[in-house]
Amino acid sequence: MQRLAAVNAWIGGLFPGENWRLETASADASFRRYYRLNLPHRGETRIVMDAPPQNENCRPFIQVAALLRRAGLNAPEIMAQDLEQGFLLLTDLGATTYLAALQEDASDADALFRDATDALVRWQLASVPGVLPPYAAALLRRELDLFPDWYLARHLELTPTAAQREQLERAFAHILANNLAQPSVFVHRDYMPRNLMLSAPNPGILDFQDAVYGPISYDLASLLRDAFISWEEARALDWAVRYWEKARKSGLPVGADFADFYRDLEWMGLQRHLKVLGIFARIKYRDGKPGYIEDAPRFLRYIRSVTARYRELAPLAQLFDAFEEEQARRGGRFP
Repeated sequence: MQRLAAVNAWIGGLFPGENWRLETASADASFRRYYRLNLPHRGETRIVMDAPPQNENCRPFIQVAALLRRAGLNAPEIMAQDLEQGFLLLTDLGATTYLAALQEDASDADALFRDATDALVRWQLASVPGVLPPYAAALLRRELDLFPDWYLARHLELTPTAAQREQLERAFAHILANNLAQPSVFVHRDYMPRNLMLSAPNPGILDFQDAVYGPISYDLASLLRDAFISWEEARALDWAVRYWEKARKSGLPVGADFADFYRDLEWMGLQRHLKVLGIFARIKYRDGKPGYIEDAPRFLRYIRSVTARYRELAPLAQLFDAFEEEQARRGGRFP
């Protein structure tokens, strides 16, 4: 309530003497909150971001928004800011996410993903080394460690044996080596239907404050292997091919053999799937938001699919078999 009172006071200072109405727009897995500001006399709306400065830093959001807009993409424009309080006033990109639209009616999925991959290519073409933090080995490894620390140990209450820990370590080393060998570009890091808006031009792009400079397949893996909606493999494969064709034509470093690119995409997705399982568990137990972990089975299916396809990942598939068997022995279920 104290934060909301501060938001209202800040808006009152920005629009003195005007009638306005504030309503909740969305909340995410972080500490940020978003409100839609209705300005009836102007016939306009704005978005207010409330990012408590003790938990969130608005500066990366401002920096990446400028990079996206410079690339010709539809990211919010910052209309006003108060970094001391953690408030931003943004242009409104609309109220309908790709996720909501696709869950209601997937008949436009091909067109939406065409727009999303067009935008992704433009974002990657704007890449410049040294502008965003590197998605380097240390960060990728910290993300992988979320899986044993939060998903296995905290959520499933499983303690791997010494042999299993060594097996997991070898699998992590294979994954990191593959992903770090990929060419680097700007990476949104959460380029998924929940963060893309139906907008003009399409898509509107949100939740980009954690952007980095890293593996070229990462954002496409986020888009096609989503946390909240799944696609038949043939359809996702078709979208991957279409992205790859656009990327090659534009001069992005995706390589001449689609099979090699798709392997990179799957291995990059595997790193993300393991990370997200850990994040969803952490959000539940640390932050008190249990809803995200309900999508764990989707990520386990992704992981099972990839580990079954590549010989080097067979030991990781065996680990998941062992974890599942241990859960069954204890009367629990793996997800």
